[in-house]
Amino acid sequence: MAKGKLTIREDRCKGCELCVSVCPKNILALEEVKVNKKGYHNVYVTDPDECIACASCALMCPDGIINVYKEEA
Repeated sequence: MAKGKLTIREDRCKGCELCVSVCPKNILALEEVKVNKKGYHNVYVTDPDECIACASCALMCPDGIINVYKEEA
């Protein structure tokens, strides 16, 4: 099965949680304490090794801040 690597532009995240809601592996979450320079709790990957490179998060992100790279296992 393919593995994925996510890059997230944390500085541009508005914390809308749309990506969190569509992740089939539930590996995305919002920072609870840390905020970015815009004042939002940004999204982060809780378990990078579980990413399956489905790109649902990137497709759902209204600001295009998530990139998914597929890595063959």
